[in-house]
Amino acid sequence: MKVNAKPRVSLLACAGLGVAIAGAALIGTAIPSKPARALVVYDPTNYAQNLLTAARTLQAVNNQIRSLQNEAQSLINEAKNLTTIRFPELQALTQTLQKIDTLMGQAQGIRFQVSTLNKQYRQLYPTSGSTSLSLASQVSAARSRMETAMAAYEHTMSIQAQVVENVEADAASLSAIVDRSQGAEGALQASQATNQLLALTAKQQFQIQQMLAAQYRAEAIERANRTQSASDAQAATKKFLGSGTAYTPD
Repeated sequence: MKVNAKPRVSLLACAGLGVAIAGAALIGTAIPSKPARALVVYDPTNYAQNLLTAARTLQAVNNQIRSLQNEAQSLINEAKNLTTIRFPELQALTQTLQKIDTLMGQAQGIRFQVSTLNKQYRQLYPTSGSTSLSLASQVSAARSRMETAMAAYEHTMSIQAQVVENVEADAASLSAIVDRSQGAEGALQASQATNQLLALTAKQQFQIQQMLAAQYRAEAIERANRTQSASDAQAATKKFLGSGTAYTPD
């Protein structure tokens, strides 16, 4: 009886294949496998778009920074325009004007007062009726007029002297105001420096007006004295001549 050998060989081959597979599996589990590296994909179009976006963003940031700088500079300029400038000479200018006002108020005889001027003038210069006065009264009136004229000239010279002193002080004030005007930072300081110069100019004009008023007063008193003297001389001559009729003895 013959035994068939082919099926036995097949079984052995299958068993050997199974052993090989199992061994390969064990070897695979015993040896760790390395992970595969990720592949970098370079897209030139996307890179260029990202670069352009970044450049535009940077430009926008720079524009914002520049705008903030401009706003800050504008605020600084506005602050300078609102900065005031000191004027320490104002008190000195006011005091010098007050000195001249005080001197103007010291006028004697005929004062710078409209309410009393007419009365004082008529007392010193009675254009009519002076011949009815006695000789002593006429001499006293003439002496009063002479004293009034002398006081008027003295008063004028006092005001002129005060104006000269003020001009010396005004020169220092003018120099200080010009220095501040040249160093003005904003529009307000420049405007205030201009106003200070105008105030100094106005003060000098007031001084000139007051000096001229005192001088014209003295000249007017002198002319009035001459007119009164001429009137008194005519009246005395007329009184001395009488009616003009020659003397006829009895």
